[in-house]
Amino acid sequence: MEYKDYYNILGVERNASQDDIKRAYRKMARTFHPDVNKEAGAEAKFKDAGEAYEVLKDPEKRAAYDELGANWQQGQQFRPPPNWDQGFEFSGGGYTEADPSQFSDFFEGLFGQARARGARGGGGGRSGFSQREFHAQGEDHHAKIVIPLRDSYTGAKRDITLRVPELDETGHVAVKNRTLSVTIPKGIREGQHIRLAGQGSPGIGKGQPGDLYLEVAFEPDPVFKVDGKDVTFDLPITPWEAALGASVKAPTPEGAVMLKIPPGSTKGRTMRLKGKGIPGNPPGDLNAVLKIELPPADTEKAKDLYKEMERELPFNPRSGLGV
Repeated sequence: MEYKDYYNILGVERNASQDDIKRAYRKMARTFHPDVNKEAGAEAKFKDAGEAYEVLKDPEKRAAYDELGANWQQGQQFRPPPNWDQGFEFSGGGYTEADPSQFSDFFEGLFGQARARGARGGGGGRSGFSQREFHAQGEDHHAKIVIPLRDSYTGAKRDITLRVPELDETGHVAVKNRTLSVTIPKGIREGQHIRLAGQGSPGIGKGQPGDLYLEVAFEPDPVFKVDGKDVTFDLPITPWEAALGASVKAPTPEGAVMLKIPPGSTKGRTMRLKGKGIPGNPPGDLNAVLKIELPPADTEKAKDLYKEMERELPFNPRSGLGV
């Protein structure tokens, strides 16, 4: 993915105020608008300026973009890390109503999902009039949180710190932290949301505050891979356990269990532990994929044993290749 330097596109410093960014965009828009500039490349510059302004005009997207690009170096291919927007709190109203085709793959790759999250739940709130007062429900907020897989198995209560971008008195973007106590429900899956009622923007008049929706993702796990409500892991076994059968200890997110390996098992065979995946109604399954590991021939005795196997167990694993 090609990194796009939005500050460079608009010709402003990274510490520019929001007013500076607005002025720079308006100047470029007047200069390169296709209706007034027919030169080659003018339309592309106009689109680039619009994309840059779409991000930098909004304190929420700008703060996330600034953090994301902090470690990028010129000449390197840009690869955003997984869950790069973890912990940023976005409000529904901060997202564009413009045509997504006007933006590059870079923009869509970073902010497409965030924009979709902001659109869910309704950003504008609900309003109503009385004879004397105007009332409106506060805007909903959205954020992504990353939790350990085990929390989905057992449920948990965690303190979550979110980063909330806002404008300071000088018109610059500042980020403050707020910490919330969040109950992680047992059985929650990736992509599902936890709703915190009343934790969005305050209402107007007698309007109720908006809600905060936390989209859940799982931390990368060194053992387990998650697919919906099913969980899979590789289970290393010895050649004799595969050939003769055995009962071996196998990990699960809730602790070790004994798993029976049938005689004659081969690599890649999947042993299903029904109902041991992510809890639910019905629960998912836990799948152990057998991986046969050979002991090293790192001693004379081990080498002698391999030589004996070569003599006593004639076996050509390449016979099916016709060689």
